[in-house]
Amino acid sequence: MKRNILYLALAIIPFAYSCTQNNKTGTSAKTKTDSLVNQSCYAAVFEKDSAAMIVKTLASGKVTGSLLVKYANKPENNGKISGKFNGDTLLVDYRFNTGKDTTKVFTNPLAFLKKDGKLIMGVGQIETTLGRSYFVKGKPINYEAGKFTFAEVGCK
Repeated sequence: MKRNILYLALAIIPFAYSCTQNNKTGTSAKTKTDSLVNQSCYAAVFEKDSAAMIVKTLASGKVTGSLLVKYANKPENNGKISGKFNGDTLLVDYRFNTGKDTTKVFTNPLAFLKKDGKLIMGVGQIETTLGRSYFVKGKPINYEAGKFTFAEVGCK
């Protein structure tokens, strides 16, 4: 019995080592290909509400950045975006805090249509499954009903 456990332990060591080595190479290759290609800053105003967004496009095609939404009569939303362009549509997950409470993190999907150098925020039906929110497949996103149209501004 002890001999079988010893053989099993010796057999697992090379497997575990190879798994960790594969992970290290995957990470370094990903880091090299994800260099910043472009950074754009946007601002939008709707009635008494305003928003500012930084969009960073990476070499891999992924998009990251930040989004701050200041409401006139509600606490502000401040967080990070991550996603990618699909044609002229930017689809991102927005992970944000509301107000000064940094303990609760909310995640919502957002969609922006790139048109005439602007990003138009769309409105769509969202559903949540297993704690993950996403746009309902087959239901269109309405870009005419969106609150914010982001115009490009100089980055500070």
